[in-house]
Amino acid sequence: MADGTTPTGRPDVATTRARLEALLRLRILVMDGAMGTMVQRHTLDEVAFRGERFAGHAKDLRGNNDLLVLTQPDVITGIHHAYLAAGSDIIETNTFSSTAIAQADYGLESLAYELNVEAARLAMEAAAAWSKRTPERPRFVAGAIGPTNRTLSISPDVNDPTFRACTFEALRTAYAEQVRGLVDGGCDLLLVETIFDTLNAKAALVAIQEVFDERGIELPLMISVTITDRSGRTLSGQTIDAFYVAIAHAQPLSVGINCALGARDMRPYLAELSDIAECYVSSYPNAGLPNAFGEYDEQPDQTGALLRDFADSGFVNILGGCCGTTPDHISAVVRAVDGVAPRPLPSRSAGASRLSGLEVLTVRDDSNFLMVGERTNVTGSARFARLVKSDDFTTATEVAVDQVRGGANLIDVNMDEALLDSEQSMTHFLNLIATEPEVARVPVMIDSSKWSVIEAGLKCVQGKAVVNSISLKEGEADFLDKARTLRRYGAAAVVMAFDETGQADTIERKVSICRRAYTLLTQRAGFDPHDIIFDPNILAIATGLEEHNDYAVNFIEAIGAIKKSCPGVLISGGVSNLSFSFRGNNVVREAIHSAFLYHAIKAGMDMGIVNAGQLVVYEDIAPELLTRVEDIIFNRRPDATERMVEFAETVKGE
Repeated sequence: MADGTTPTGRPDVATTRARLEALLRLRILVMDGAMGTMVQRHTLDEVAFRGERFAGHAKDLRGNNDLLVLTQPDVITGIHHAYLAAGSDIIETNTFSSTAIAQADYGLESLAYELNVEAARLAMEAAAAWSKRTPERPRFVAGAIGPTNRTLSISPDVNDPTFRACTFEALRTAYAEQVRGLVDGGCDLLLVETIFDTLNAKAALVAIQEVFDERGIELPLMISVTITDRSGRTLSGQTIDAFYVAIAHAQPLSVGINCALGARDMRPYLAELSDIAECYVSSYPNAGLPNAFGEYDEQPDQTGALLRDFADSGFVNILGGCCGTTPDHISAVVRAVDGVAPRPLPSRSAGASRLSGLEVLTVRDDSNFLMVGERTNVTGSARFARLVKSDDFTTATEVAVDQVRGGANLIDVNMDEALLDSEQSMTHFLNLIATEPEVARVPVMIDSSKWSVIEAGLKCVQGKAVVNSISLKEGEADFLDKARTLRRYGAAAVVMAFDETGQADTIERKVSICRRAYTLLTQRAGFDPHDIIFDPNILAIATGLEEHNDYAVNFIEAIGAIKKSCPGVLISGGVSNLSFSFRGNNVVREAIHSAFLYHAIKAGMDMGIVNAGQLVVYEDIAPELLTRVEDIIFNRRPDATERMVEFAETVKGE
């Protein structure tokens, strides 16, 4: 409609996004300040928090600020109007704790949907009144989605690092209910804020997308993290760039930092985020750090000057205030940034593949070969399998530590064993290594042939993981469904060169299947090409079957052709498969792996699943052994296999 609403009176999503983006290109937008600080000024007592409706409620309700949208709506409306009068372009709903999980502390979990609907309605009414009053300065409402009082990445039990007080599914369900309320209440956009655990945020993002799909809409999304101290990390241990990589798949309107720190201490981390974010950037810090009494002493003009510095430095597009800030602070910010140009939205770069654990792993064309540690795989390591089956996960974690110390850039975790509850084992192990900093800093490759195990793993990883694997084996519909699920979780995907007719073994089949998968992923599943890792099948050679003799050379020669026809992708593979015929002879196997990788890396192979720390240097392979190894890799002579088998007997046990 001409006024930017739908026939039902709801703001038109496309119009709202267009208006927001047009304004963001013109000037720095200003959010509101702290809701809690303003509520405290009203000195409401228990009776006021309860109102008539909850007069007989069994639990104390004072301090449950979100409940005030039902019991003291005039107070909340008045606060909204105060911020709008101060010049806020965007106000937040009073719903920071309006999930069933957070409201359970007050015995009010059944009110979650109602709280969100009513909070959104109050904020929308206030914003509409001011948009009418100042048509040259339209106002918007962001549905506030807080982190809850639970964490999915940290155990609250010091005696059990694998314990979690909440599950991903419980959090996702609670967030979905909140989002439905905010959407039904009419919010213009959604704000996932004060993120201290990226896995919590992922649960929110999954829930948001599910509700968007369910309702057939897609509101603009703001995402804001909190850096808990001067280490520059979140409470759950991630660096700011690792956090951004883990949530970038949600394609937010903006990403930013709020709370915890005042502007002065926030500055270096905001500068870093501004440098890497491909979307708009927000900042709404506290009014400095709290004093000994938990109060904030930073005055409005001080806040205004500090945020003016953010604006002058080109860091931001959206500014506001968090704890301790008031309408006076926001008014000072509005005056301070008036006329300052916003941070320009960066042009799309050529791109690189980025993964993350607690830290970022960036893969560029000039990056070194990446090793994926293979020993945390029950199908590939007898020791690891024995430890897991005997429930000795503590020692199993040491296997992961050894892989990282041996040079692994990622670790491959596989729990596909008939005698295991694979979903539970995957969950338990991933929760455990999340507490081991040396391992947790690197990305995880969740490896399984069972989709339920992959999903269980995705619900445990706060960084940007890799899933190994998906393929066209079950057809396009199944492939696309799984790919869209991975994208919703923000994971990269290993895609096997396997289709409905079987595994690709020739160069032509490898390239054809990969090109088909690439088209489906990028054009129909919304995948960034840099999140696609093709595995064109490293298959066993020197088996005695003539049709297997070209498997290694076909893989090597397919690499360049796949990269040429599928720009942006990475190439990987399970290297130990190649030497399966020589199992038990580690000297020969390691030589085969080393020589194969030497040539595959030169051809463009980016990563491989290997036993980190157990690769010999190519130049150190004995000449007689190397000649025979390369004979079987390149199928250079008809008797290559026989010669290799004979020679292998002479070095067995060395």
